[in-house]
Amino acid sequence: MSASASPSGHSSNVMSHSKSSKEATYLHFQNQPEPSKTAYNKLVALAFLGDGAVVWGSLLLAYWLRFQTNIANIGIADSDGRGLAGYFGHFIVGTILLLGILTNFRFYERRNFLSFQRTINIVGKSTLVWTVSFLALSLLLNFRPTLSRVYFGISFLSIVTILPAWRWMLWRMISHERFASRLRQRAIVIGWSEEFEKAYRIFRNSSDRPFEVCGFISPPGDDLPTERHDDLRVIGRYEDLPLLLKMQICDVVLVANMNNHTNELIQLSALCEKEMVEFKLVPTWFRVLLSGLHLESVSGMPVLGISKLPLHSALNQYLKRAVDIIGATVGLILAAPIIAAFGTLIYLESPGPIFYRQRRLGLGGKLFDMIKLRSMKLDAEQSGGPGWTVKDDPRCLRVGKFMRRWNIDEVPQFWNVLRGDMSLVGPRPERPELIQNFKEVIPHYNARHHIKPGITGWAQVNGLRGDTDLGERVRFDLHYIENWNVLFDFQIMLLTFFKRENAC
Repeated sequence: MSASASPSGHSSNVMSHSKSSKEATYLHFQNQPEPSKTAYNKLVALAFLGDGAVVWGSLLLAYWLRFQTNIANIGIADSDGRGLAGYFGHFIVGTILLLGILTNFRFYERRNFLSFQRTINIVGKSTLVWTVSFLALSLLLNFRPTLSRVYFGISFLSIVTILPAWRWMLWRMISHERFASRLRQRAIVIGWSEEFEKAYRIFRNSSDRPFEVCGFISPPGDDLPTERHDDLRVIGRYEDLPLLLKMQICDVVLVANMNNHTNELIQLSALCEKEMVEFKLVPTWFRVLLSGLHLESVSGMPVLGISKLPLHSALNQYLKRAVDIIGATVGLILAAPIIAAFGTLIYLESPGPIFYRQRRLGLGGKLFDMIKLRSMKLDAEQSGGPGWTVKDDPRCLRVGKFMRRWNIDEVPQFWNVLRGDMSLVGPRPERPELIQNFKEVIPHYNARHHIKPGITGWAQVNGLRGDTDLGERVRFDLHYIENWNVLFDFQIMLLTFFKRENAC
């Protein structure tokens, strides 16, 4: 493709015809703060040196706490007698090792500078891996002097405290728009789609967005729906793109919709490569579990599909199951007096069984019996059949209202967790007779059955339970499935205690 040709093969006179209108666009973006690769590189250097200094200081602090305070006599002392000088080499190895692990977890990518939550997640994972790796390395290579196990523990605590504090100060500085704008890549978006519109509405005002959309271009042979989007800045047609790229007003070309012009995509990719602009494609065929998208090569052919979700990992499954077993065991022990007390109140108000077994859908759509403390009158569904619970439900017992308000009726489900039917955290299981048609009318509904249901979940702590919008609940459930980690589970469990249910 020649420099004067459009991506679709039009002659250069089309580009010349639109040149004057594009010059105005160029002048507009000349006055905008230009994203600078140099500024980003300087920030990476500053962060890397700062992280190194913080890790070094944390290891030095750990040494002082271990050997110069009242805990010096615990465990193995500094046996070789060289004191701080003997640990100097350990400081070097420990610092380099942790910086390498942070780099491996992509700590220095643009998007991680803009999001403090990602920073915390990476620091936590990296420090845990570092502690295990450094300890194993010291044993395998027989470091001298022998490293104290207490020193390792103090080092871990000091790093996970001080490193996030330093990164928080750095994040506070660069989160100001003056600095953040220099980290974002300017993007020209080609086309428009329903999926991209939803994403655009969310990220356009987000402070940690990786892109700054500087304008939209209509796809080949089509126009953008400007009458429906007041904030949609259309800066040209598809034939004008070569000139716009020559103006260097963007760092990325983001294709949202090309009307299935496969040949145009190949030519566009080549044009972006020639103009040293990144080329990215929004795969609109995928509308769910997007973080699990993974590109792999099969006999040299690129294949894009959903294959990398956190709980696809066997290690993560074992970790989640271990937390479930420990949590459910402790929960049952602590809840035994509560079950006994409320069981008595239930029986006094409505003589009969205190437990209620209800058929629910679990992992892979399999049925199981979920156990709850009975919060309604006996045979509450005989007259009208199964239905959603609603506020001020007349079928509810007086004690049932209190139990539902504080989630006490859910306590016996710790037994379901021990049995393996449920998890402590996950999408809430639904009754099969109430949701048999949902998979046909609610997009991606059955995707929530890829993991075990939970006693509590991300949708529930955000107020979506009972007679609420199922579409919204599914969206929160899918967010949980895509972003699962152990810390997220603990966060949801803690939030559960502060989210009271509406009394029935």
